[in-house]
Amino acid sequence: MKKIAKILSVLTVIFILFTLAACGQSKNEAPGQGAAPAQEQAGQAKKVKVGLLTGVAGLGDKSFNDLAYEGAKKAENDLAIQLKVVEPPDLASTEGLLRDLAKAGNDLVIGVGFDMKDPMEKVAAEFPNTKFAIVDATVDKPNVASLVFKEHEGSFLVGALAGMMTKTNKIGAIPAMDIPFLNRFTKAYEQGAKYVNPKVEVVIQPIGSDFSAFNDPAKAKSIALSMYSQGVDIIYHAAGGSGAGLFEAAKEAKKYAIGCNSDQDYMAEGLILTSMMKRVDVAVYNTIKKVVDGSFSGGVNVFGVANDGIGVSEMKYTKDLIGAEKIKKLDELKKGIIDGSIKVIDVLETQK
Repeated sequence: MKKIAKILSVLTVIFILFTLAACGQSKNEAPGQGAAPAQEQAGQAKKVKVGLLTGVAGLGDKSFNDLAYEGAKKAENDLAIQLKVVEPPDLASTEGLLRDLAKAGNDLVIGVGFDMKDPMEKVAAEFPNTKFAIVDATVDKPNVASLVFKEHEGSFLVGALAGMMTKTNKIGAIPAMDIPFLNRFTKAYEQGAKYVNPKVEVVIQPIGSDFSAFNDPAKAKSIALSMYSQGVDIIYHAAGGSGAGLFEAAKEAKKYAIGCNSDQDYMAEGLILTSMMKRVDVAVYNTIKKVVDGSFSGGVNVFGVANDGIGVSEMKYTKDLIGAEKIKKLDELKKGIIDGSIKVIDVLETQK
């Protein structure tokens, strides 16, 4: 009997241990599956998934597409997001690609470029539970953050610099196309130049009539060389990847140029006076961060001179050439824009 009691006692202990182990498993977990991963046990959220659709010009434009990519990559490194980057072959494909990114379960889908306004309006309506962001356009949907910039403010400043630096009183601008969004750059550039130098003449020549004009450096170079040969001594571009052609022309003609969107001063050291800085990288990074920390909301987010979303480069290679007096004047003009004493022309506002 003692032997039987001992056996029963051992069996009872084994039964209790087995029961305790089983209680530690999920209701739906079969014995032998093991416990959930440590991060899930700790309640750690899954990685936020972000899909980035560049503009048609794609990566390598050394302009707004590269800036958007840099902001997203910084978020990938800092915030441990899962990033998917897609480059559209043409404008017609953007709607389908935005839809594909939403279907893939991305928490946030970002479209780069004002030309994605209509496709994003449509796709955002189809996926109300997905968060979207668009650069350079306003989409009035509760799940869309519109990241817009006061490019006219920065264009005014670089125009003023051109007006102060010209020796011939003849400067130029090369936009990708003759459309309101890009006229916003060139009109403010002209205003800034004439604000400091009423005698200056501004020559404006667009590259083309469709979005391929953002990626046609050969045409931009040809236009720039023609302008330089006619006495223009400083040219500003608003043409994305085509700007590289302007810089090649500046090197050939040994004349000055002004960059756009990112700090492009290094692309022709000493000949690019400055670049109009448009912090698309900061806007994209901050938007992703809001999704990660749960503070994302739809609506318009404006970046301008006042909040450092727009400005000019540090003039690393041209500071001595430009001189302290002219740089001080630029700082004064910037303060005037911020306090409202200088009213910069905004083509998009006047057309409303």
